[in-house]
Amino acid sequence: MRIALSTSVMQRGRSGVGQHVLSLVRALIPAAARHEFTLFVLEGDLPLFAFASASMRLLPVPERHRPPVRDIIWHQTALPRLVQRHGIDVLHVPSYRRMLWTRPCALVATIHDLAPFNLAGKYDWARMFYGRVVARRLALRQDAIVAVSATTARDIEFHFSVPAGRITVIPNGLDHDQFRPGSRALALEAVGAPRGLKGPFFLYVARLEHPAKNHAGLIEAFNRFKASTGSPWRLVLAGGDWHGAGTIRGLARASPFARDIDVLGFVPSADLPDWYRAADVFVFPSFHEGFGMPPIEAMACACPVLSSTSGALGETVGAAAGRLDPLEVEQIRAQLTRAASDGAWREHLRAAGLARARAFDWKATAEATLGVYARAAVASALPRGALEPGRSGRLEESRANLLAGTGRK
Repeated sequence: MRIALSTSVMQRGRSGVGQHVLSLVRALIPAAARHEFTLFVLEGDLPLFAFASASMRLLPVPERHRPPVRDIIWHQTALPRLVQRHGIDVLHVPSYRRMLWTRPCALVATIHDLAPFNLAGKYDWARMFYGRVVARRLALRQDAIVAVSATTARDIEFHFSVPAGRITVIPNGLDHDQFRPGSRALALEAVGAPRGLKGPFFLYVARLEHPAKNHAGLIEAFNRFKASTGSPWRLVLAGGDWHGAGTIRGLARASPFARDIDVLGFVPSADLPDWYRAADVFVFPSFHEGFGMPPIEAMACACPVLSSTSGALGETVGAAAGRLDPLEVEQIRAQLTRAASDGAWREHLRAAGLARARAFDWKATAEATLGVYARAAVASALPRGALEPGRSGRLEESRANLLAGTGRK
């Protein structure tokens, strides 16, 4: 198969979607021996994909198309022509924000969450309209949709009316070479010492997005924890600025315990494992997630995790995390107190997290995604009814042929 991926939604790698794209591309490299891959990459992002340049074709997209509206226009006008020019069999757009209307080849999209339907006020009115109305119509034009969790799959089927036969649940993977246990002392020396971090601390890794990521609730819970215990524990917030970042920074500055709250800003992915290893407890009180990578990354680095179970987080962390109720500040305060004072509970969470993290692997994610590509390539040439019950035999036979390399490369 000739497979193409559009990567312009990755926000310079500084978002969960960006890390998903980079990790998926890296995991697909072994398949380049059987299939031909083309990556459409914004010029400024080309260095991020240098690791793939020997195995995949990188086609630069002019930087003038980076702004969201221009990028949407490029996807709907220029990209279909490029796909036809290069004889692409399957185009994968790893975000609902850039799904194509025109169908120049088989279309696959990844939907990470449907936040516009689950979080009021997450975006401005234009983005909310796009997510609720435009994206719904675009989703119905796709041959196959990858949902990163069963929760997101149910949302797609309910809110977008996409037939279940076109949706495949493929959880995100985990790079176990990067995210693994290591020396806490060395990690603390590497990332904590330069910032004066010596004592115990809670870590939250999420972009500074208000109100969606619930930094406000966490800061208030931390204030109550400090006031009631006098504990030396600190709170470290790692993540780049996003919508509402000013509000979060203001709450941190206004805290009576501001000296014990560190706002790091964006942390390069290469430094994240050391932050997870250095932290005494990882907290993730988000209001809604379509998957939730940071808790799994922290677990893989042997850091005890407290997490919300809202959205897909319940299926992601399973029973391996202490539960946080994002709507109840006092409950979060109580869990912070228990985690800080109960070493046996932290050890239990550490062991449970390590076991849970082993269930996620990018190699498995890549193989499942290749299966979706093959299915989409066949489905695009058949009537949509081919995905209905009783019509799947021909589809599965053709899919098997494509995966075996007998289809057009």
